[in-house]
Amino acid sequence: MEIARSFGAKFPIEVIPGGLPAIGRNAGARRAATPYVLFMDADIELADVTLLRRAAATVQRGKLHCLTTNIACLDGRVADRLLFGINNCMQRASRWVSPFATGMFMLFDKQEFDRLGGFDERAMYAEDYLLSKQVAGRRFAVIPGCVLTSNRRFQSMGHASIARMFWKTALNSRNKQYFLRDQGYWKEPASMQPFPSKHP
Repeated sequence: MEIARSFGAKFPIEVIPGGLPAIGRNAGARRAATPYVLFMDADIELADVTLLRRAAATVQRGKLHCLTTNIACLDGRVADRLLFGINNCMQRASRWVSPFATGMFMLFDKQEFDRLGGFDERAMYAEDYLLSKQVAGRRFAVIPGCVLTSNRRFQSMGHASIARMFWKTALNSRNKQYFLRDQGYWKEPASMQPFPSKHP
């Protein structure tokens, strides 16, 4: 929060009350007066200085409703990189049938976001997945490049647990009730914070 506030002299920054991600993200989106709104997780690093400009241009040019990019974990173990790689492949392949994006990087057309009702605030898990599944494939894109994230979730929950959770999410993609129940995703040690970045 202090890091965000430190940019207050350059940008209009407001730190608002939140809760679970769906609640906090919706609260932020209601403040937005721009045509597009970008959602990112707290431990995401934008290492590519061209990504935001390219993303905005792609959304405008294609009249898209939602856009995302790949996820990388450069400092992680081989297993971390493998699981993120699988997620990236599935994300690209699914766009032709039933697209999905994660809250690590989601650029949304604000009008469409509002029309869909935003994130489901009843969701206890994968609210980003639920919302993005409502976007038509022709209005969805995965832009080349990537954002960087930490491997803290793998460290706190284990690779096998995360892989099972991803698999069960895919199997229950049409079962909304599954996402309204606590799947144990937020049960991590209170001391587990985003790892400090090692990238310039």
